[in-house]
Amino acid sequence: MPEISLSDAAFDELDERGIAAYREAVHAGRYAPEHIAQTVGIPLEDADAIGQRLVHLCLLRPMPGAPDVLVPVSPDAAAANLVGPAEEQIRELQHSVSRTRDGLLALLPAYFESRRQRNPMESFDIISDYLVVEALLKDCGDRCRTEVLTVQPGGPRPNHLLESARSITGERLARGIRVQHIYQHTVRGDLANTAYIRDVTALGAEVRTTDQLIDRMIIYDREIVFLPEQGVEGRPPGAIVVREPTLVAFLCKLYDHLWLQATPFEPDAEEHTDISDDVKWAIVRLMAQGYKDEMVARRLGMSVRTCRRHISEIMEELDATSRFQAGVNAVLSGLFPGSAPSPPP
Repeated sequence: MPEISLSDAAFDELDERGIAAYREAVHAGRYAPEHIAQTVGIPLEDADAIGQRLVHLCLLRPMPGAPDVLVPVSPDAAAANLVGPAEEQIRELQHSVSRTRDGLLALLPAYFESRRQRNPMESFDIISDYLVVEALLKDCGDRCRTEVLTVQPGGPRPNHLLESARSITGERLARGIRVQHIYQHTVRGDLANTAYIRDVTALGAEVRTTDQLIDRMIIYDREIVFLPEQGVEGRPPGAIVVREPTLVAFLCKLYDHLWLQATPFEPDAEEHTDISDDVKWAIVRLMAQGYKDEMVARRLGMSVRTCRRHISEIMEELDATSRFQAGVNAVLSGLFPGSAPSPPP
């Protein structure tokens, strides 16, 4: 493919005289240097130079059958003639880039399989390119045999992710793969997330929620675990891919513990009271530890506004004048489920 270059047809911005000359040529229907020089009030040699510049910009072209006569061309037609070939080259280059990227990413399974065979004790890979992570996640999902276990912190997931997840989860369930999701309680109040959970649970998925989750985790067949890359700034985070059997087994036990502690979520048979109390008790615990509103909201996967509304309700219920006092009063009084009177630290 030839190198894209507009250096020979670069836009040489017209000055006021050039614009006036082009306007007069459009009005007259042709570009006659003597007429332009007289009408615009410029020397004849300048009119000739402006004419050459307009030809260079494809704003003038020879009249068919009379090559010595220059006639004006509309700016949109001139633009198409001037940059059209370069735009076509750009489209071809983009197609070539996409084809090359897809071809290279298709080698990922062979790369990781070869590395696994070369060094069976290799424990993990750090993948910084999130596009590579997405490709590897898709490959692992396609080759999954028995189950997919996920931990999804951060509260409700964006709608565009839910649409993709709905079809992927449905396809896996149709293949007989067990699917388990753990979310935070705050998804129960989101219509889009509740609709997604209703759809996938109807197909056989299992969903539970809890008040706090540490971080995202995806497990395939209890053999490979994806964890988010940490400490990344200025780019989307990649992933840590864990394969070492002992470490994978530990992470699976951690998942099973989270699953047993979580509350089943069945959208069509939902009781909100207990979950609301769980969320409030989680807020109280974090308040007692001195966390600010923003951190409490982040830990529980809710908006700061919603968190502050809960805090206001809690403080009114506990007749407290400060957040710390509310936390201590709740713990000492055993007000919320799972709490018990205990001395302050």
